[in-house]
Amino acid sequence: MAIHLTEIERVKTISKEDFFNNYVKKQKPLVIEQLTTDWPAYDKWKLNYIKTIAGEKTVPLYDDRPVSHKDGFNEAHAKMKMADYIDLLQSKPTPYRIFLYNLMKEVPSLQNDFKWPDIGLRLVKQLPMLFFGGENSKVFIHYDIDYSNILHFHFNGKKRCILFAPNQTPFLYKVPHALISREDIDFDNPDFEKWPALRQAHGLIANLEHGEMLFMPEGYWHYMKYLTPGFSMSLRAFPRKISNLANAVYNIAIMRNFDSLMRKIKGQAWIDYKNEQAILRTHKRLNLPL
Repeated sequence: MAIHLTEIERVKTISKEDFFNNYVKKQKPLVIEQLTTDWPAYDKWKLNYIKTIAGEKTVPLYDDRPVSHKDGFNEAHAKMKMADYIDLLQSKPTPYRIFLYNLMKEVPSLQNDFKWPDIGLRLVKQLPMLFFGGENSKVFIHYDIDYSNILHFHFNGKKRCILFAPNQTPFLYKVPHALISREDIDFDNPDFEKWPALRQAHGLIANLEHGEMLFMPEGYWHYMKYLTPGFSMSLRAFPRKISNLANAVYNIAIMRNFDSLMRKIKGQAWIDYKNEQAILRTHKRLNLPL
């Protein structure tokens, strides 16, 4: 038995008005297949191109191990030359991913390869991050701290994206004082005996191909799996809902600092406590066995 998932709607192209009125205002995900076909990136952005222009850069790598106090907060699990990393991606499956690394700042020529889309969202004009992953590498399910509307573009291969609307949060074993679910849940093949609340969850799914864009509305949970080696880029727009803007301010100004303080004080015991509470609170709320 799998989680109940519905295919995300797809269009080849769309007008600014249609996208804004029917997807941004309604906060409805959408895949646009041909938004990038006039970008230089559409033809250029392959792994070998990145290897050529950024091969000597040393990049931070992260794998799929659960959060642990001994690893430190957002500390890289390994470092490698980009050329060696891309060779690894193309040679065999690997859990190593790149995120939170501003490759466009390190290699400014990449900034000429994409266009800021005129699609009805007021995008934040900061340098976008690139995210890389090997075959079968996964990004733990989470939602973004700033509740942005996100345009997520994928290049070089295929990537599976599973989304859940904010109203599905009660079924996802959210970890308190965090933006993640329990990291030991396999969203590809969940154990419903261990995680019975997931039976009630209804999500959305899309497999992105090279050059396709996924619109993820404010506060949507997202789980990503690289079906082949590849990389992605996200452009963001501030939340439009006042309540989500308030949530973003709370997350950044209060929740994140409180969580960091408790990690310093209690260490791994704090992380273990939060993981236990994710089960207890979920099951209590849904009247499931504790």
